Amino acid sequence: MSDQAITATLQLNTRGLRCPEPVMMLHQAIRKSKSGDIVEVFATDNSTSWDIPKFCMHLGHELLLQEELLDDAGNKEFHYLVKKG
Repeated sequence: MSDQAITATLQLNTRGLRCPEPVMMLHQAIRKSKSGDIVEVFATDNSTSWDIPKFCMHLGHELLLQEELLDDAGNKEFHYLVKKG
């Protein structure tokens, strides 16, 4: 990934949702997107840390960013940028 800012085409807030909902929502968003579109995902479910990378690998999408953050209350949050292949 370059130093240039990446602008997401669509943002998904899946905070508070449990597996499999975050990946199902990502799948639906990717299906409706055009090739090259970028979907930004915010999640709180730990399982997204392996589900989203596997989703990308198996379906040919590019995982541009995967990071763990802390929200204002100190709770773990996951942030992803997925480029549709």
